[in-house]
Amino acid sequence: MTLDRRVSAELDRLLPAPPAALGLAVSGGGDSMALLHLARDWAAERGVTLHAVTVDHGLRPEAAQEAALAAAAANALGVSHDALRWQGWDGRGNLQDAARRARRRLIAEWAAERGLGAVALGHTLDDQAETVLLRLARGSGVDGLSGMAAVAPGEGLLWLRPLLAERREALRAWLSARGIAWAEDPSNEDARFARVRARRLLDALAPLGLEAPRLARSAQAMRRAREVLAAAAVDLAARAASVTAGAVALDRTALEATQDETRLRLLAGALSLIGGADYRPRLDALEALAARGEGTLAGCRLVTIDGCLWIAREAAATSGAAVRPGEVWDRRWRVTGPRGRTDARIAALGAEGLAQCPGWRAAGLPQAVLEASPAVWQGEDLVAAPLAGRASGWHAEPVISDRDLAARLAAH
Repeated sequence: MTLDRRVSAELDRLLPAPPAALGLAVSGGGDSMALLHLARDWAAERGVTLHAVTVDHGLRPEAAQEAALAAAAANALGVSHDALRWQGWDGRGNLQDAARRARRRLIAEWAAERGLGAVALGHTLDDQAETVLLRLARGSGVDGLSGMAAVAPGEGLLWLRPLLAERREALRAWLSARGIAWAEDPSNEDARFARVRARRLLDALAPLGLEAPRLARSAQAMRRAREVLAAAAVDLAARAASVTAGAVALDRTALEATQDETRLRLLAGALSLIGGADYRPRLDALEALAARGEGTLAGCRLVTIDGCLWIAREAAATSGAAVRPGEVWDRRWRVTGPRGRTDARIAALGAEGLAQCPGWRAAGLPQAVLEASPAVWQGEDLVAAPLAGRASGWHAEPVISDRDLAARLAAH
């Protein structure tokens, strides 16, 4: 089967009911330029309108030229094109990871404005192999080693990878045969970046049989295993988990009677749900925390009380968050009170605030849960703590109900 037909078949598989419109992330590089042209042919046959977008991170002088190349190619095919610019890099942390997160966020916002429900990305089989190798080096478990999914929900839309079975060099050969130009990102040869080092390592390991297609097949096997494990975790969540006041309580007896992988999967899902992290914790940190039964990780605090493992928001992780009454606090709560009280601020109750709530035990919630609950402050004075028995006319409403959180945990 030709490349054109393979990609069309994959798009049909990912989108069994063709949408009215589809977004394409086009950087100007070979992979995404191939995606643009291959998707155009597929869309034309199915009456799908394409919209392309390029994110210029402003980190290289060539980036603007690459965005212009992508725009020209899209316009020549009758595809609308928008260029977005990221200016959020502060010179700290992991540059490639920060750029990836920013690109994803900007594209999601763009897609929402366009009314798009899905955006296709140009990741290839080679990208998949590099991802698996990098995650193997980090000690990832089944989830990490399953690599990138061909279709994944996130940020309110579906992210599609219709080229995930295609080799990078095959796409470039296809472009060359048609006289289609693309740009080469010089950072793809910069050994300061871990992905570039992984690419070179794959070349060195090829004589041993550790080639990109084999790693990609391993990722497929891991994804199948992941589906089985996810089903087991859903069953465990139904038997062992409850959600109260925005915190998760796990029955220790049920957890300890379950296989390690299923227990860790449920624990990781609860941490991600309560902490709001983009990524699940690393396996070694997760295992250590599960063994201790207490501690902090991923913006959460774990405590064991009366046979239950409680996973609450870590109060210290909310220390920089303060909003006005009526605004959403820490993505989780909205606190309202007496009319006209707009001079107060909403922040975490904390240990000092809880000490000013002598009746907090009557609330029936662990100290860790209450310390991370919303409180009303005026300067340094505690005005109210609705969840800790000191309402004083104030009310705390969860943005997402406990029932909905429980449903999300089961599906996490």
